[in-house]
Amino acid sequence: MSRREVLRVGGLAAGGLGLADLLMLRSLQGAGKARAFGRAKRILLLYLQGAASQLDTWDPKPDAPAEVRGQWGVTSTSVPGIQICEKLPKLAKLMDRISIVRSMTHDYNNHSNAYTLTGHPTVDFSSETNPFDDRHHPFFASVLDYLADHSGQSAHVDRQVPRNIGLPFRFSTYSPVFRRAGPYGAFLGNGYDPVWTEFDGQATKTVNRVSFFSRLKGVNVKDPFCGITPASRLRVSKDVRLRPSMSFDRFTAKRNLAEQFDSQNEILSQSAAARGLDRFQQMALSLMNSTELRTALDVGREPMSAREQYGMTLFGQAALTGRRLLEAGAQLVSVFWDEYKVVNTAWDTHFNHFSRLGDELLPGFDAAVSSLLTDLEQRGMLDDTLVLCLTEHGRTPQVKTKKTGGGRDHWSKAYSVMMAGAGVRAGYAHGASDGKAAFVTDRPLSPEDVLATMYHIMGIDHTTTVPDRLNRPVRLVAEGGVVDDLLS
Repeated sequence: MSRREVLRVGGLAAGGLGLADLLMLRSLQGAGKARAFGRAKRILLLYLQGAASQLDTWDPKPDAPAEVRGQWGVTSTSVPGIQICEKLPKLAKLMDRISIVRSMTHDYNNHSNAYTLTGHPTVDFSSETNPFDDRHHPFFASVLDYLADHSGQSAHVDRQVPRNIGLPFRFSTYSPVFRRAGPYGAFLGNGYDPVWTEFDGQATKTVNRVSFFSRLKGVNVKDPFCGITPASRLRVSKDVRLRPSMSFDRFTAKRNLAEQFDSQNEILSQSAAARGLDRFQQMALSLMNSTELRTALDVGREPMSAREQYGMTLFGQAALTGRRLLEAGAQLVSVFWDEYKVVNTAWDTHFNHFSRLGDELLPGFDAAVSSLLTDLEQRGMLDDTLVLCLTEHGRTPQVKTKKTGGGRDHWSKAYSVMMAGAGVRAGYAHGASDGKAAFVTDRPLSPEDVLATMYHIMGIDHTTTVPDRLNRPVRLVAEGGVVDDLLS
């Protein structure tokens, strides 16, 4: 500090501010925290697993060659000068409520879910496909859950609606090959995993999928992301429910016995993973009889007209359920559009790229997300709810015409994401890619920058640390910083 600043402390102290306050204010200003810091009370994550094409969503290139621009043109939005893919007409009308980032870039080109969701690059693909790899860092929602527990807020385990919940089922549950990493508590312990729901219902549409692991033959799949029955629901996962044969009293007795054994093992009790396990057990006990949670999950309480606006698909109904959970008191809700029964599904469009986008992905996304944003706004929730729509990378600029139905492969050098709500600058397109959406040409951002900005909006300094398995301090994001241009 300069001599002038030291002398100012005396005057500040007369008004109730001392040296510590001045240092804090300088820190906040230096980190860009004077704007939007702590604006959000809750987060709703929409995650497009498989990697959504930047060219066919937020960053179309109408002047590019046909083999790059693809089958669709652009549509003007409610913000002059910003155009998006013509297959997103409902979201185009809401552009004045959202920010899009067209300059996402990184070097991890093979489904970098863990990197996107934690802000720490993973070691290799074997780590990305192993949720239990002890090299992983925790999911950002798990970190926020942990920090809330340690900030004097009501304990997660005592809540009737979980603070941190994932929909519609545990990530990659229905993948026939991979169990993908990313949305887990990692070294914070399993007790900081999201509370997962599971899908209890029926799909209404059968679609043909090209399978890498069936010699590229077509496989018919009844996919709930293409349509579900009105009676379909999301339920609390069996992971946090009793087996049918075990009574509540019997469970309590077993738990008490386990606690007696645990009390004899000090080393185990000091382990973060063990503390997480105990937290998970307490949380399961709390949720078993939670009428609030059951009510929030019962999307049938909504008018059918509202359900149809979101779309009668698993993603649409999960997005609507996510809004209900936020209203009921959840603070960290994640909705995953995940692969189902066959790899290279969801947004991983190596094959049948345009038919899948045109028939399934873009219409379902447009309906669900536009309805969600409108719904949150009408209920007065958008001003303090941060909506993040993330994907792990983009797709190749050049369409692979030799692949069945045409396809775009993985591409991480330039892609796009979307943000809206609390603290987010509305009606804004950040950065730019070149004429083929192949490389970033202006203001590049990484997943770490996006998460640092998210933490900022949630009122958390992104340089905060949490303890790993050996109680060593680990930053919330590996690198990166708050993106002031994205803040309102």
